[in-house]
Amino acid sequence: MTTIHRVTSQDRRFPLKPGEGVDSIHSNPVYSYAVTFLETDKGIAGTGLAFTLGAGNELVCQAIDHLSQSLVGREIHELMADWGTVSRSLADHPQLRWVGPHKGVVHLALASITNAVFDLWAKDRGVPLWKLLLDMSPEEVVALLDLSYLDEILDRDEAITIIRNEQELRGEREEVLAKGYPGYDTSVGWFDYPDKEIVENAKRALDQGFAAMKLKVGSKDPKRDIHRTGLVREAVGEEVRLMVDANQAWSVPEALEICPRLAVNNLYWIEEPTHPDDVQGHKKIAEAVAPTAIAAGEHIPNRVLFKNFMRMGGMKIVQVDATRVAGVSEFITVSLLARKFGLKVVPHVGDMGLIHRHLVLFNHIALGHEKLFLEAIPHLDSYFVHPSVVREGVYETPREPGMGTDLKSEIHSSAL
Repeated sequence: MTTIHRVTSQDRRFPLKPGEGVDSIHSNPVYSYAVTFLETDKGIAGTGLAFTLGAGNELVCQAIDHLSQSLVGREIHELMADWGTVSRSLADHPQLRWVGPHKGVVHLALASITNAVFDLWAKDRGVPLWKLLLDMSPEEVVALLDLSYLDEILDRDEAITIIRNEQELRGEREEVLAKGYPGYDTSVGWFDYPDKEIVENAKRALDQGFAAMKLKVGSKDPKRDIHRTGLVREAVGEEVRLMVDANQAWSVPEALEICPRLAVNNLYWIEEPTHPDDVQGHKKIAEAVAPTAIAAGEHIPNRVLFKNFMRMGGMKIVQVDATRVAGVSEFITVSLLARKFGLKVVPHVGDMGLIHRHLVLFNHIALGHEKLFLEAIPHLDSYFVHPSVVREGVYETPREPGMGTDLKSEIHSSAL
């Protein structure tokens, strides 16, 4: 029996090197984590993270402090036997729900809390998170999920059936555990990098074994985006998968004008072309650029909005992020929705590959999602006790208990 006896939060911020993390909208990012610590009576601790870009990180920590106190005194296995119900009760806090619901600061706090309980649960079992999830029955997995507001699309029985129907082929897909999960390089083309640097970075990514990479677009002058995309395509050849990411820079008319011009460079996807809440806008853009895929999800905060995007055809690539939605459990819910709609899941990482490396293994083996690739961003690796390991463009399968979210005890970061 392992009981949570104390919950605390911590505001951790990590300034980046010049140019790192910069896109068309976020010009001065400070990669930051709102951290939840779950201390127990056995000396095992759970660490959960939500990701922000600096200012306001302390607000997420304050929300963690408000939301998490009901977990004190709970035994971890009893808690997780019905986490879906617990998660819904936290999300529906009678006062804090008003400043959501299911989005913004409060939902980011729930992400951090949820990720902490999953980390603690796996550590208490002595296994990596991916193994904990794979060892569960379909009924046990679905008990982790809050499926409210999805009834007309996905109910409990259908969710169980989707997982059960994939069990027969799991053995064939488990080879990924030995081979590792492919990555793609996002750090090739940050927005402020000069042309020469993005070309050098693209060639270096090829030398490091990456077969896919991404470039930031969304310039005030579309000719810059078109020119830079062409430079990278020329540098890496036609066989490499190349994606571009506008980070919501365009209005729908602007996106409809520029996206087809970018797509001639044999793009695998165009990411976040417009405002993340605009389902109809994404649908129009997706129709205009087909067969090039539209990718979205980095800023989609909950399963309900994902449901609407999928139902309306606003995305082909689902970039759900376990540090944006309500943690591991809502990530699995969105992955189940994507499986039903026949869509690919390629999580947004934001330097959180260490959580998502577990979840893509579960998605592939247990849910039958295609083994595509996972975003690799290495800027904060040195701050973690067990950082992600990417060799020859492939994520190595983690073997340590938990999800790998423990930060080193030294405070290298600063609260800005």
